[in-house]
Amino acid sequence: MTAIALTIAGSDSSGGAGIQADLKTFAALRVYGASVVTALTAQNTQGVQGVHEVPVDFVTAQIDSVFADLKVGAVKIGMLPNPAVIRAVAESLRAHAGGLPVVLDPVMVAASGDRLISKEAVETLRAELMPFVTVVTPNLPEAATLLDEQEAGHENEAVGQARRLLERGARAVLIKGGHGEGRESVDHLLGRDGTLRRFAAPRIETRNSHGTGCTLSAGVAAGLAKGLGLAEAVAGAKTYVTEAIRAADSVPVGHGYGPLHHFFALWK
Repeated sequence: MTAIALTIAGSDSSGGAGIQADLKTFAALRVYGASVVTALTAQNTQGVQGVHEVPVDFVTAQIDSVFADLKVGAVKIGMLPNPAVIRAVAESLRAHAGGLPVVLDPVMVAASGDRLISKEAVETLRAELMPFVTVVTPNLPEAATLLDEQEAGHENEAVGQARRLLERGARAVLIKGGHGEGRESVDHLLGRDGTLRRFAAPRIETRNSHGTGCTLSAGVAAGLAKGLGLAEAVAGAKTYVTEAIRAADSVPVGHGYGPLHHFFALWK
């Protein structure tokens, strides 16, 4: 049976992040990808020039349409631009995706530093979606924003923030260390049972890291769609994104923060 994953996220017109990165990741990992677009961005490797929010009713219509026909195996949630869309997505997923694995990547700020959602939207995300999803996958700045704290400066602080996100209602937290320092990029997966798993990879020096967070969370969703357990899905996604970063400089795109090479295994 064909594994199917659904991404609910914003579009990146330059193709490096958002819906485009998710669909590339699904395809590279041999999962069929469906999509629900929540926002259109005028965006390139140098920044975000504009955001056009999709009307709430049409976001809901897209979700209804996909679930009416496709046997979705997992859902990945990315950029949700405003509280109304967040509430609509939460309501739709409760209606359609009960029991399905759901990965929430709380996209708040682009790699260029441009803020993508409001403070009110962050609060709604925390209240409406975080307790429902299988795993939330913040990077260090996003974890700090969700907790209204300072950004973690080392691994112990990052793990502490993961624990506090569990206390805030998350069922599992994958806190990503790509924004940290040191020779390794370390992600920590913490579950409600207290099990802590550490995923480390060499930190690769490159300017081309646009879409890294989207790609990792989509990789996790792809693994879950194929029936893998959460830790196994995270391990596979971590390996995939590391190699996609390693190959990023071989396909230079744009003049700013270029994208990963999602198809490193297929073409150079």
